[in-house]
Amino acid sequence: MQKGRVIQSTGSWYLVDTGEEIVESRLPGRFRLEEKEVTNPIAVGDYVEIFINDDRTGTIETIETRENYITRQATHGKRGEQILVSNLDQACVVQSIKKPRIKEGFIDRVLVTCEAYEVKPVIIINKIDLAKQGGRDFADELEGLYTSLGYTILQTSIEDHDSLEALKELLKDKTSAFIGPSGVGKTSLINAIDPNYALKTGKISDFSNKGKHTTTFARLIPLSFGGYIADTPGIREFGLVNIEPYELSLFFPEMLEPREHCKFHNCTHNHEPKCGVAEAFENGDIAASRYQSYLNMLESL
Repeated sequence: MQKGRVIQSTGSWYLVDTGEEIVESRLPGRFRLEEKEVTNPIAVGDYVEIFINDDRTGTIETIETRENYITRQATHGKRGEQILVSNLDQACVVQSIKKPRIKEGFIDRVLVTCEAYEVKPVIIINKIDLAKQGGRDFADELEGLYTSLGYTILQTSIEDHDSLEALKELLKDKTSAFIGPSGVGKTSLINAIDPNYALKTGKISDFSNKGKHTTTFARLIPLSFGGYIADTPGIREFGLVNIEPYELSLFFPEMLEPREHCKFHNCTHNHEPKCGVAEAFENGDIAASRYQSYLNMLESL
C-alpha cells in the first residue's frame, strides 16, 4: 500500500501522486455507493492509500478524512453536491474588473462557502490594467469593504510586476484553489507567476489516456516556488449546499454581532420584527451590496 494525493480526476480514473510517481488509479464501486449525496466520491486534493497492481495501475483502498473542502450544488440537473477540491490552505475567488465584469454576488457565495467549510478565503480582482478611473475607484471601494470585514484582497494584472510578486508570496508553500468564471484570467495569472505551469499541466494531461478529461473537476499542479494550485474550470453557478436559512447569517462576519439582538432566535433577517441585522443595515453598519447578497442567497435556499 502506498499513500498519495489525488491531483486529477478524469471521471473514471484518478491520478495519484505518491511523491515518487504518478499512478493512474481506479475507485472500487463500494465507495460510489457509500457517497450517494455527492457527484464525486473522491475530490482533487484528497489523500488516499492505493494498492499497486501488476500493471502498475492503482486501486484506491482508503480515503483519508478531509480537513476541509470547497463544495457547490451539483449542476446540469444532477442531485446532491459537487466537491471541487479538498484539503486547502486557502481558496482564491477570482474576478476581473471588466471582460467579464465583477459579480459581487459570486464573490459573496464563495466567501460564505469558505466560512461554512473552514477554508481561508482570498479575493483577487484581476485585469486591473484594463480599468479606467471609475473602475479603479470601484476596485478600491471593494478592497476597503472586504478588508474591513477581515478578508484578504489583491488587485492584480499580468502587466504589473508588483501585483504578481504579491500573488506569488500569497501562494508560496500553500495548497490554494483559483475559483471563478471563464475569462477572468485564472490561467493567465498562473502562467505569469510560474512560466513552467503550462508544461506541468500538459504533463499531467498526458497521463489521462484512459478517459476523456472531464472539465467539471479541478487539477492540482505543483508550483515551482513551492505549494500547489488547483486550477478549477470556469464556474458560472455557485449554489450553496447544506446551509439552512436560519444559519446563513452566521457566515457573514458583519452580521454576527447584530444577530444577537434579534427578537427571534431563528430570525432570517428578512421580514421579522425587531431584527438586529435589519436595524444594522438601516444604520449603515452593513453594506447594501452585502445585505442584497444575503437576501439573494436566502431566497435560493
